[in-house]
Parts: sequence; structure tokens; C-alpha cells
Amino acid sequence: MTQSTTSIFHSLLLLPLVVLISTPACKKEKTTPDPNPVVSRTFTNPVYEGADPWVYQQDSTYYFTTTLGNRIELWKTRAMTKLRDVASKVVYYPTGAGTHHQNLWAPELHRLDGKWYMYYTAGAGPDSTQRLWVLENSSPDPTAGSWVDKGRMYTASFDRWAIDGTVLDYQGSRYFLWSGRPDLSIQNQNIYIAKMSNPWTLEGPVVLLSKPELAWETKGGPVNEGPEVLINPQGQVLITYSASGCWTDDYTVGLLRLTSGGDPLQLADWTKSPQPIFVKKPQNSAYGPGHNAFFKSPDRTEDWIIYHANTNSGDGCSDKRNIRIQPFIWRADGTPDFGEPMAVGAKLAVPSGE
Repeated sequence: MTQSTTSIFHSLLLLPLVVLISTPACKKEKTTPDPNPVVSRTFTNPVYEGADPWVYQQDSTYYFTTTLGNRIELWKTRAMTKLRDVASKVVYYPTGAGTHHQNLWAPELHRLDGKWYMYYTAGAGPDSTQRLWVLENSSPDPTAGSWVDKGRMYTASFDRWAIDGTVLDYQGSRYFLWSGRPDLSIQNQNIYIAKMSNPWTLEGPVVLLSKPELAWETKGGPVNEGPEVLINPQGQVLITYSASGCWTDDYTVGLLRLTSGGDPLQLADWTKSPQPIFVKKPQNSAYGPGHNAFFKSPDRTEDWIIYHANTNSGDGCSDKRNIRIQPFIWRADGTPDFGEPMAVGAKLAVPSGE
């Protein structure tokens, strides 16, 4: 073997070693956390337990409250699907005997003239004593500060059983709507309206706006209650209300519509829908849907309804009621299309922007 051949041979022997030395060792790729992890964009109903839900939306914050019986609490959240994750704040807890220390129902929070007002129903115990009351809070945050009792909402011409108060601001004037009885000798519950001189005073006259006279308004008893204001995209005033006995599976939602530019105190300017607009759906475990309120999605592109219903037939006005939310759309005629109550446990997309 010549020197040249020997050199080549030695080079060939060293080649694998060179390759091994020059080739980097295999190593496991280092991963970094995804800065935008995929999170669930769905939720399921019910979102909470209880009845008579109310939501007040201020910028990107939602204030939620519901009937608790012996107190009023507020939930403060930026996500209505996450109510179970939010600690509530007791804002009113009546103590001792009095005219409005029991049966606290259907509280509603409103921001009026730079202050917070809480309208609620309460009495001395017997159902016949149920009346409407209001609290005031000057704090920028209704979960802070102190609440002052501003007394009872009534007029000399209507000083009797009254529940479910709410507020309508319209064309520079303010009105109060509620459910009341003509007298205690009959069960009939009607919807009434009166003008407000300030957030805690009614000036009258009191106008009977709607009474239960259609078949779907009288199941289990003649009832119109839970009036709620809804303004359509054209700026027209709509009032939803709950009809028939809450102790039945047929508790449902009706609709009143004010003529564009009409006078809220003129009965002739209101039209009642001949059919209910939101009814039970047994296949979806939704019995007695009603006593609703409304809110916008965080980005203000969607309209949502919040309401209570029962999961099982026959549960009536009990503590088995639960609170649900779902989006709705508008028909060409300016009326809301709530569709049907969504199924319990069905996955729904969260409100846009949440």
C-alpha cells in the first residue's frame, strides 16, 4: 500500500467520526406557552338560581339582582355568563318589625339624575300588605356607599296592593309602571302607569294600561305583572309583561307597544299583542318563562333577554326557579323575536365581546 493509498485509507476511517462530531445531537424542542390560549366561548343555562332577574348595564359593567325574600343583594360583573363566579354584596337588609321588612320581591336598580335608585316590593308579612318602595344611593358605585330609604311609591288615588315597579324615560318625562289590583276583593292584577315628579314621587293620574282579558293571560288566575321597558331600534317604546299565574306552567310573556310619538298616559296610544311572545317549551325543560329584563352584549352588537323559568313541570312560584339568558333579534315590524326558551344544558355562544 503506497503512502498516498495509506493516507486515503486513513481518511476514510476517520470520515464517520467527523460526521458524528460535526452533526448536532438531537434535542427536544422547547415550547413556550401560547399567549392566546383557546378558551371556551360557550356557556349553558341556567346561569343562576332564583326568580325575577334584573340587570342594569353601565358601560362595560353589569349589575344583577334577583328576588331573595328577606334582603337585596347586588352582583357586579363584566360577564353575565359568569354570575356563579361573582361574590354578591348585601345592599339592604331590613331588621325588626315594620311595613316593609318581609317578602322583598323583584328589586330593580336604576341610575337616575346622577344617583342610584332601588325599587322593590315588600310588606309586613301578609300578602295584602305588599307595596312598592325605593332606596337611594349617591355613591358612583351602587355596591358601595349607603342606601337611604326614600319611602313608598304611591298616589292618593292608588294607595293599595302594588308590586313589580319599573321606570320609563320618554321624551323628557319619566314614568313609573307596576302591577296592582283594583282592590283586594279580587285577585285580578293589572299593569298601571303614572308620571313621576322625581325618582321617589308619583304625581298621578294613574292610568290602567293593561288588564288580563285574553285566554293566555288568565291561566291559573287573571295576571298581568312584571312590566319591563324595551326600546326597539327605531326608538319606539315596547313594554313586555308576564301573564297568567306564576304558579302554573303557562306563565308567559306578552307585549304592549306605544304608538310612535304617542302619549304613555293615553290608553288609546297603546296596542297589545293578541298572542304571547315567549312561551313554555317542555322539550327544552322550560316551564313558565317570564319576569324578564334586557341587556346588550359587551360590545353592544347583540340584544339579550334574561328571564326565569322552571326546569320541571309543576314547580310553580317556588325556589326551584332558575335564571337563563339568550340572544334575540328584531323583526322588520320593530317587534322582538325571542324565539323559544333554549334547552337547559345546551351550549350557547357567549355574548359578543365577553
